[in-house]
Amino acid sequence: MKINWGTGIVLSFIGFISFIMFFVVRMNTDDRANHDLVTEDYYKQELSFQKEIDAEKEANALPTQLQLKRIEEGLQIRFPKEMDPTKINGIVSLYRPSNKHLDFDLPISLSNAHLLIPDKRLLDGRWDITIRWTYDGKNYLVKESMTY
Repeated sequence: MKINWGTGIVLSFIGFISFIMFFVVRMNTDDRANHDLVTEDYYKQELSFQKEIDAEKEANALPTQLQLKRIEEGLQIRFPKEMDPTKINGIVSLYRPSNKHLDFDLPISLSNAHLLIPDKRLLDGRWDITIRWTYDGKNYLVKESMTY
């Protein structure tokens, strides 16, 4: 059977479209390529953006900054020494950009000046850490990205 140039062009188009459709279907069904770009309540978070800016300014104005330190037992968050640890209330949010199932929040309840996040809760890789706390009626916010 002889294939003329018109049939060759049609077969080339069909082959190319099949090739592209194969990769589109494969990428949509593959769990390894499942990356979330934003959080679930993205628009709600955008409405409170000015409050976050003010809270970050308050945290940056402190004489002693909040410190994140990796130690053998896990991740240690050390609050400013000027603050009474029993009066600090808030939440620590850990966001994993590559897998939303690893995200978690921890309430802040302190008896001393530091909070320890156990090593078994943190897998190796990038984490976005947001620490929100209230002390004497003022809101504070610190955002950090780290590779654990």
